[in-house]
Parts: sequence; structure tokens; C-alpha cells
Amino acid sequence: MALNVTRKLIAEHLVEGEMVPGEEIGIRIDQTLTQDATGTLVMLELEAIGLDRVRTEVSVQYVDHNLIQADHKNPDDHIFLESAARRFGLWYSRAGNGVSHPLHQERFGRPGATLLGSDSHTPAAGGIGMLAIGAGGVEVALAMAGEPFRVRMPEVLGVRLTGELPDWVSAKDVILEMLRRYGVHGCIGKVVEYHGPGLASLSAMDRHVIANMGTEMGATTTVFPSDDETRRFLAAQGREEDWSEWVADPGAEFDAEDEIELAELEPLIALPSSPGKVVPVREVAGREIYQSYLGSSANPGFRDFAVPALMLEGRQVHPSVSFDVNPTSRQILENLAVAGHLRTLIHAGARLHQAGCNGCIGMGQAPASGRNSLRTVPRNFPGRSGTREDSVYLCSPETATASALSGRITDPRDLAAEMAFPRVIDPEQPIVNLEMFVEPPADGGEVELVKGPNIHSLPELDPLPDTVEGPVLLKVGDDISTDEILPAGTSVLPYRSNIPAISRFTFGAIDEQYSERTEDFQKDGHFVVGGKNYGQGSSREHAALAPRYLGVKAVLAKSFARIHEENLANFGILPLTFLDEEEYDRIRAEDTLKLEGLREALTEGAGEVEVRNVTRDESYRLGLRLSPRQREMVLAGSVLNLFQQREEG
Repeated sequence: MALNVTRKLIAEHLVEGEMVPGEEIGIRIDQTLTQDATGTLVMLELEAIGLDRVRTEVSVQYVDHNLIQADHKNPDDHIFLESAARRFGLWYSRAGNGVSHPLHQERFGRPGATLLGSDSHTPAAGGIGMLAIGAGGVEVALAMAGEPFRVRMPEVLGVRLTGELPDWVSAKDVILEMLRRYGVHGCIGKVVEYHGPGLASLSAMDRHVIANMGTEMGATTTVFPSDDETRRFLAAQGREEDWSEWVADPGAEFDAEDEIELAELEPLIALPSSPGKVVPVREVAGREIYQSYLGSSANPGFRDFAVPALMLEGRQVHPSVSFDVNPTSRQILENLAVAGHLRTLIHAGARLHQAGCNGCIGMGQAPASGRNSLRTVPRNFPGRSGTREDSVYLCSPETATASALSGRITDPRDLAAEMAFPRVIDPEQPIVNLEMFVEPPADGGEVELVKGPNIHSLPELDPLPDTVEGPVLLKVGDDISTDEILPAGTSVLPYRSNIPAISRFTFGAIDEQYSERTEDFQKDGHFVVGGKNYGQGSSREHAALAPRYLGVKAVLAKSFARIHEENLANFGILPLTFLDEEEYDRIRAEDTLKLEGLREALTEGAGEVEVRNVTRDESYRLGLRLSPRQREMVLAGSVLNLFQQREEG
């Protein structure tokens, strides 16, 4: 049977189940990636399960999200993470080294390997032929302990690329075109695999850009073949020995197919406040902007800064624009400096920030309220920028730079009359900087975990009761993101290792009194009702663990984003889906709901449960689509409880 690359990678790592779309499979994990916004919980979970040493080929802890040191909390967490990396056997990437995803591709990524990361943009590594999947932190912790990663076998959407990108159009426009076609939930349950002759013109970092934002379509991951371009990239990083070829067999088929003629693409832009609201730049040209922003894991490559630098040569950023440049790595900074591009950016008016995620996650560079901000980041969910009333557009480096020059949203093709399109190729022998990677010691058994006053052990989570009765304390609409469930930003993320403290911010962007209203229902429980694609966006498990701490026992929704649905089950919250979506409309906030016979339903494998609306004297049937493994987790109260029970038994 002729196999595509995705099926080859899965078959190579399959340890449980069969490769039938929709069925749960278990795959062996070779590598893991954690970052500081999620990694603190992962390290606390490793401590909770009593792990001695990670059992993966390589695991890396990055510090790239929470870099602002406004008080003790972030630096304390950095010290804790460094001690945990030594204790458990992870590489440690120090604060200021750069963003996890491009760094991992440069230093550790290996074609043909699996990578599980506690960051939803982990699929970026698919750009070099890896099977890279984002997951909740507890699943990454268990993978470090040698457990397989379980996921429903995805369908594979094959996207054939032909032709070459025209001037002023780049890889960001390719993924924006995909988002224009599929929206933010059109690829749920799918892997997107790119193939075809158009690949020859896309560099490894171009592919990284496209793979990174496949997450915004709801895709399980994105896969590119490992070909000669992949070998060239690894050779430039001094790692050609890690290259292997992974290409589809002749005649390989896909579950669904699409095609993009690259030469027909034009500059695109996603409107506020969703990555799926994509239109041509020309349709919104002329709108005034306050900020233009380069950087993030969605545009991390050398060319993504070098092209803007050449566009700015001899010119000045418009005086009304804050032109924020967020280098993705210290290595990129060095190479830009040697090439003279860094000086050009600074001289033209750029505001240079430290290498890291920064404003992408709401850590600095927040725009003025109500003013338009153009960003090369992957997401523009409401308030994610750090400004509650923000207006963030997603675009390519070319569009961001052209707009920074004019002070208005500008189609970069409009510059063709005054300048030639800058053609940039990556340095053949770039400066390779390994200085801020810390290798773990051979034995970490004597290393003590260093916990500052803000680091708390995980709360105990009780097993699921047989009957749950309580109010609907919140009802929300479609496409609620994890940023809205539990915000990022400078006021929230420093509490990521303190669940009681961070839980106070739960649903704060929607209902500032929510956490206070839960006080009477933390023990007996309450419900949340959501629409379609509930929990889209970040993989942060805090968006499940904090509501669980506040007493959420079940979430009733029209549909769930994959990672968040997994996270709910991981922490003992029932994810229930409306079989009749009209019944969503019948439930009101403050209605009292009742679930009975839960333990029997879960034990016997029931596919539905009855929910009683006590207030309205009505009953609804809701889908319970948990796997046998997930049912055990929910019954035990969490996957950690279940793991500990098995280790003790």
C-alpha cells in the first residue's frame, strides 16, 4: 500500500490501536518540548508522579514566554525550571535565547521523529518532516515518563502546491489562504500534509511558518516531507547527520485533497479578532495603524527580518507608528547584525525587544486601545495582545513593513514603483550559537527543586461523583478561546505555578465576577455551557485545571477543540456534546442541571448521558465521546490520579 508521509510517520511509531480515522491510537514519543508558560506545571506533574529521569530521546525546557521580570515571580520560576531540568534530565534553554519552536527546529529537530509539546504551535516542527503535536502539559509529562501519546487517528488532507510565490507574497500568505478556505475549525481531526512541485521554492523556515499556523485551523498537526531542502537546512546548522529522507510513496492517497497555485496568491490579512477572518490586503488598505510588529514563531526566519530591513533601507518608519521588532532567537540577532540588517532596522525607527515570544503572548508591546495593530504573530484573539479593547490584524512581514512606512494598511505590491522586491536567501554558513543551551548532568538524583514562594504543589482532585447537581454559572458562544477561558499576559501568567491564585482570573475576559460566583459551588460543582469549537487556541492546561479547581464538573458544548477536550478529560471534567444543537438555546445561565448515574455510564461505556434541567423541567441527551482510557481518567478524578493508582497497584 502506497503511504503518504503522515501515515509513514504514524506507522513507524504506532504502539496501540489501528490506523483507522476516528479510532484512538497510541504513538511512541521521541522528543518533548516545554516552555515556561506551561512547563512549570509539567515539572510539578513530574514531581507528583515521582519520575526519576525522562525516558525520551531528548526533552527540552525553553524559557521564552514570561520574560518580563516585574517582580520575583517570573525569575523564581526560571530558577525552578532550571533546577527541574537538571533533576529530571532535560536540556534547558535560558531566558533570552529565543522562541522554542524555531530553536528546536535548528538544534534538536530530527526528520522522522515524533515531538510532543506543551504548546499548541509545536506542529511547526512538521516543517522538517517530523510528526509534531501540541498537547496538554500532563500528556507531555507522561510522555517523558515513557507513556505513549494517545490521540484519535486523524484523516490526512493532502494539499498540492504548484508554481512559485510572486514578488511581495510569502509563506505567511500561503497559510492565510488556507485559513481563508478552512476557517478556525475546518481541519479539526485532520493532519494537513503539503506536497507537490511548489515545495521546491519554499525554504525550511517557510515551511515552519505554514506548519506553525496549521494549529489555527484546528489541525492535529501539519506535515511536510523531508527532502533536499531539509538536508540543506540541517547542514547549515551543522547537523546534516540528523537528516533522513521522508517522502510520500508514488501514488499515495489522501482522505481529502486540495491544491494551491502559489503564483496566483496575493497579500492577505486576517481581520480582528480571529485568524479565520482573512481577506486580501487591498480590501482594507488605507486604514490607519498605530503599531506594526515583526517576529514570533509564526515568522521566525532570517528572511522574515532581512526582507523588512531591505525594504526600510534609506527610509524611516511613519512617525505615528510603533514599529516593534521581536527577534526570535539570539542566533538570528547575531546573523542580522553581521549582515547589517539589524543596524538598518534600528536606524529606520524600529523598537528592538529581547529574543522571545513577548507581545505574541501579551507580554509587552501592547497596542493602544482601539488602535489598529498589524502583527506577524499566529493569533489575534480578543485581548490576547494585552490590551482588552485591541484591534489586531495578522499579516506577512512584507505587509507589516509596507504599512509601517505609510502609517496605513498597505498592499506591499504598491511599493513596486519605488523599489525592487528584496530577494533574500538564508546564509549558507550562519553563525550557530549554542551558548545558552544548558545540557543536563548525567545524574540528577541529588538535585533539589528550587521553589520560590509563588510555586505551589498541584491541588488534589477528587474522583468524579455519581451525581452532580448545580447551576450553569456561565454560558458562552462559538469559538471561545483558551485566552478567554484563562487569559495570558503580564498580570496572569506569572501565577502559572500557583493554581489557587491563577484561578481568580478564570473567564475574567467574559465575566469579571465568575470566580467569585463559584465560591458556593466549588465542592458540589457547577456547569459551563459553550458553542462550537469551545477551547480553541493555546494548549495551556490551566484553562482546564483552573475551572476544575473552581468546581466545574462538566462542560456542555456543541463541539470542542481537540487539545482542550483532552485537557478537560485529563483533569476530570466531563466534555459533553449536544446531540441536538437546538437544545443549547434552551439552557439559560443560572439554570440548575443534574447528572445522575455518571460512574455507571462511564464504566459501561455509554455513548450518551441524560442531563436534567431542573429549573425548566426538561431533559436532554448529550454525547459522551470519551475513549475507555479517558473514562478511567475522569472516574479517577485526573490522569495523574490514574497514573499513580497504576504505579501503586
